[in-house]
Amino acid sequence: MSNINCDEPFIKAQHITKSYHDKKALENISFSLSSGQVLGLLGHNGAGKSTLIKTLLGMHSCTGTLSIFNLTPEKSREKIVKHLAYISDAESLPEWMTVKQLMAYTMGVHPRFEQQKMQQYLAQTKININSKIKTLSKGMKVQLHLALVMSTNVNVLILDEPTLGLDLMYRSTFYRTLMAWFSEGDRALIIASHEVNEIAHLLTDVLVLKNGQVVLQASLSSLETEFTILSVNEENIVAAKQLKPLTVNCQLGQYRLLFEGVENAKLALLGDISQLSLADIFLAKQQEMA
Repeated sequence: MSNINCDEPFIKAQHITKSYHDKKALENISFSLSSGQVLGLLGHNGAGKSTLIKTLLGMHSCTGTLSIFNLTPEKSREKIVKHLAYISDAESLPEWMTVKQLMAYTMGVHPRFEQQKMQQYLAQTKININSKIKTLSKGMKVQLHLALVMSTNVNVLILDEPTLGLDLMYRSTFYRTLMAWFSEGDRALIIASHEVNEIAHLLTDVLVLKNGQVVLQASLSSLETEFTILSVNEENIVAAKQLKPLTVNCQLGQYRLLFEGVENAKLALLGDISQLSLADIFLAKQQEMA
C-alpha cells in the first residue's frame, strides 16, 4: 500500500461495539474521517475515548465494520501504521536512547521517515540531538515525539490527551506546530481530550462520548445554528422552559437556557440570544444523560 486514495475517507467506522464481559465500553459508534478533517473526540474520563482509539489502532477487537485506508486494523496493522501515527500523554519513547539514536532507528524501520525534515523541526526547539531522551523535560519529550511523527509524513494522526500536564507555553507551541504540519498535505487528525476549550478552535468536527455512547456528532459549523443560548428574566422563565431547554442556570435573577434545534425567532420573543461555546454544548450533552 504505497499510495493512499485521498478522495475517499481514510477511516470508515459503522456500528462499532466493544464489550468487556457484560459491560459495553463502546456501543454503536459510526463515523468517517477524510482528508482535511480535524475530529475532536470528547468525553470525560471513562467515556470510551481511549477504547475507541485502541480499536482504531488494531489493539482491540470489535463488532461492526471498521476500515482504515480500506484495510482492517486487526489484520493489516503493519500496513496501516505506515500512514497512521499515534501520540498520547504517556511517555512511550525509549528513554535510554539519545535523540540522534532515535532518529537513526526510525530511519531504519519506517519507510516514510525523512531525517532532514526531523532536523528542521528540532531546530525550532531547544532539544539537543546528543541528549538522552530520559534527560529531557516532559514538554521537550512531547515536542520530540511530535517532530518524529511529522517527519514520517503520515496521513492520519491520532492524539490522546497529548498535552496533559504541559504548561501553557508548551501547549501553545505544540498545537501551532501541529496545525502548520496538518495544512501541508492530505491529512486528517483525531484529537481526544476532555479539555474542550483548548482544542475547540482547531476542530472541524466533533464526536462526544458518554458511557461508550455518542451523545453528540456534528460539524462545528452546524453547531452554530443548532444550539442557542437564551437569557431571560423571571417574567419569561416559565414560557422559556416550555420550549424544553437542555440546561437551565440561574445567577442573580437572570436565567441562562441552552436550546437544541429550537428556532431563534421563537427564542428572541422571550429574551436575548447569544453565541455559545463548544464547552457549553459539551457540558449540556453530558448533563442531559446524567
